[in-house]
Amino acid sequence: MLQYIVRKGDTLQRIAAKRGLKLENIVYANPWSSDQPYLIPGQILFLPSTPRRRYEIQSGDSLKRVAEQFAVNEQTLVEMNPGISHDRFPTGRVLVLPSPECKCIVEPQGEYGYKEMMEDMEELLDKYKFIEAKEIGHSVMGKSLVMLRIGKGKRQIHVNASIHANEWITTLCLMKFIEEYAEAYYSEQMWNGYDPQEWFEQCTLWLLPMANPDGVELVQEGVTHEHVYAQQLLSYNNQRRDFKHWKSNIRGVDLGDQFPAYWEEEGKRRGIKSPSPRDYGGAFPLSEPEAEALATFTLDIAPDAVISLHSQGQEIYWNYRDFEPEESRRMSVRLAQVSGYRAVKLQGSDAGYKDWFIQQFKRPGFTVEIGQGVNPLPTNHYRNMTLEVGMIIRELMDL
Repeated sequence: MLQYIVRKGDTLQRIAAKRGLKLENIVYANPWSSDQPYLIPGQILFLPSTPRRRYEIQSGDSLKRVAEQFAVNEQTLVEMNPGISHDRFPTGRVLVLPSPECKCIVEPQGEYGYKEMMEDMEELLDKYKFIEAKEIGHSVMGKSLVMLRIGKGKRQIHVNASIHANEWITTLCLMKFIEEYAEAYYSEQMWNGYDPQEWFEQCTLWLLPMANPDGVELVQEGVTHEHVYAQQLLSYNNQRRDFKHWKSNIRGVDLGDQFPAYWEEEGKRRGIKSPSPRDYGGAFPLSEPEAEALATFTLDIAPDAVISLHSQGQEIYWNYRDFEPEESRRMSVRLAQVSGYRAVKLQGSDAGYKDWFIQQFKRPGFTVEIGQGVNPLPTNHYRNMTLEVGMIIRELMDL
């Protein structure tokens, strides 16, 4: 049994994934963890041992050579075998080998958060030079809101994800699709039977993988007393330390109710008059920097169509107060057919991003609710959801 000191950003799922353990094994070794919604930096976990591959260092071996031979990360190999280094690699020493590295860039290791997204984004930009990044603003706590651009076609489409904090699975699916598209284009391969070369020439995609990074971090990691908004957040959350069902940004404003499309009516309908885990539309439309940045960007590029990814329900909402163009219904049916989702004409909802876009531009806009279950959805089925998201985006590029 090993001792592990919890660090900032650690969760049980992230530790389990990194160590090659099952979540239930960690909980069994640390029964208290099942009653505590989040880990606290400085806590000590007992980690059960797990069968590992081993290798005896041979004459002539080097750290680099062994890492390449077994497709593992050099730094991880060093961390798992204290005392070895590039300069000290003794023949006969038996090494514990980490799990092989996945050649993919976007591969979740537990919850997929802002830190993971930014690291993956940096690798994608380094590998695929044709992807461009544009900072469109910052969150309340100063996190960068990064828009990715792929393609050079005349038709412009925007897709955003994680407007709601506990719907962060949408970020993972969008990032995975970006990687799949980029790799297929780069290697001149097909993507599920479709040609990304044509997409690149005909369409420009503008993709915001995480619109609410502060909220996502809150859902995944909770708050400690050192958090700048700790007292307020606990008050907004009725003193509950479990923020798993939080949808709002870090100031308790629901970004999904922040846009100037009958904003006052939505506020009356919701009846929430102060910061809250969900459904509070703020003091006025676009009061929050995340919503204001997204609206300003949208006005700047005036896309031909937009998608806002949410979870869950496997539904596609395509209308808004009859402001939508005639082709929106037909397009929603096509999007539903390729994804297996259901096209729904939604009533009694205002102030969303899709609502504002349709009202502002009279162009097709869609809210897509991916997956099924209770938010936050687990990552188990993210590959299937990634395919569904990809098929919807692909179909919209072709329409």
